[in-house]
Amino acid sequence: MRDIRSRLRRQFPALGYRNYRLLWTGQLISVSGSMMQSATILWHVATLVPENMKGLALGMVGLVRLVPVVVFSLVSGVVADTADRRRLMLVSQTVMTLVAVALALITFRGLSTLWPIYLLAALNSGAWAFDGPARQSLIPNLVPREHLPNAISLNAIMFQTASVVGPSLAGIVIASLGMAWAYALNAVSFLAVIAAIVLMRDIQSRAEGAQDVSWRSALEGFRFVFGTPLIRSSMLLDFFATFFASATALLPIFAQDILRVGPRGYGWLYAAPSVGAVIASLTMVRISDSIRRRGPVLLWCVAGYGLATVVFGLSRVFWLTFMCLALTGATDIVSTILRNVIRQLHTPDRLRGRMTSVNMLFFMGGPQLGEMEAGAVASLFGAPISVISGGIGCLVATGLIARKTPELRHYRAQPDLPHEPTPTWVPPRRPTAGTPAPPPGGILK
Repeated sequence: MRDIRSRLRRQFPALGYRNYRLLWTGQLISVSGSMMQSATILWHVATLVPENMKGLALGMVGLVRLVPVVVFSLVSGVVADTADRRRLMLVSQTVMTLVAVALALITFRGLSTLWPIYLLAALNSGAWAFDGPARQSLIPNLVPREHLPNAISLNAIMFQTASVVGPSLAGIVIASLGMAWAYALNAVSFLAVIAAIVLMRDIQSRAEGAQDVSWRSALEGFRFVFGTPLIRSSMLLDFFATFFASATALLPIFAQDILRVGPRGYGWLYAAPSVGAVIASLTMVRISDSIRRRGPVLLWCVAGYGLATVVFGLSRVFWLTFMCLALTGATDIVSTILRNVIRQLHTPDRLRGRMTSVNMLFFMGGPQLGEMEAGAVASLFGAPISVISGGIGCLVATGLIARKTPELRHYRAQPDLPHEPTPTWVPPRRPTAGTPAPPPGGILK
């Protein structure tokens, strides 16, 4: 038993810290419920519209989720860098709980129109826009710096495990109890993360040197991101790859009309990317610190994501489709972990909330706009053509970004240090006569 515990401590050192362990466990339960709700919303929408309108109606789910993120992104990052991050998470989690309760109530009473679902999905996304920067900014303060890559890998395991459990439960609950119960169970799941936040002790939940909420503070975050090639290129790569290869919104069409596997098969297809991601993230927990050629590995993983999407669009066999979706999840999680390690290690604490809020525009904008694009193309040319063309677009975008950004293409972890030092960002200033101007966005030291 002692040997097992010792091995677990070596492999998962971040879980040895009480506050991180509380948040990780609470999120595992809560995110499972949220993933169940996301899958249920797509299924719900698909049941309320005619067959020829499914693609567009499902794509609209992505749009209504994206708009609040775009609207609040400037403000949410600054708030996360100035306010108490724990308190901000409590407020946002409570709002998302109330949204789940509202979805359950209106579904129990019978729902025949789409606009209440779209409205509540938008409200949930607005709350998430504030929760994301606060949560991501809090994590580096829960574990020592040397265990941050491990904490990020464990977060990926948590998220992907929840992404397997949630949609799988959605298929079972929808088939046996109905969609309203899926929403109700999600509402209950939020109690776990709310309890975890309340039980945390002795943490720095407010950034040092916090500034007031202002346009100047918000723009400082944008200048930092776009003035740092590694961070900027990783976000652009995320955006364009998911914009072209985001086909999750079309899964109901594949399950209902192409593969004809029903709600249980739909639940497994929805969970398939997370099955692959869990397997890959378990591996990444062990090797994330030892990956030195982080830039090339990141680029090849995104290319693999695009190729798997192409084969998924061509497949007419359930298990081949499942394997392709699992491969997209495996390649995506490796690239996600590498991107997050790069961003967290190269962003000072006082800018983490704003960096995360800018990243939300790319992280949410890519897949949500991609769902709109996929839905529109599916309505015109069919779902398979939409998926295949999206995968090809992902491959093209990856090649262009790799060619235009040598900083990412040649990025290596420093071999002489266990972890990169936290950078000090100097905002741009007007150069004096006879001195060269600093690069746009400031200087990284």
